[in-house]
Amino acid sequence: MTTSPSGPSGGVTDERQRARTRLKKRRDLRTHAMAYLLVNAAIVVIWAITDAGGFFWPALLMVGWGVGLALNAWDVFVSSDITEQDVDREISRMHRG
Repeated sequence: MTTSPSGPSGGVTDERQRARTRLKKRRDLRTHAMAYLLVNAAIVVIWAITDAGGFFWPALLMVGWGVGLALNAWDVFVSSDITEQDVDREISRMHRG
């Protein structure tokens, strides 16, 4: 079954674009998580080879980068798209203040 775009009032074209954007965000998050795991594993190996008995300094990097990864995940799975209703509500606030 094929659907045709419904033009500027929303519809199929806008919905497909939102779906593409969400899929891209998910793919980018997977890439970010993989980079986090691989780089931090390498850093732990470096720490283990050079100073295994000392302070576990890789934790500082893991926590800092982990915050960024968590915020990325929040954006992908929790935050919602801005709707026309959100925009209208913000315009109303701007006119009141």
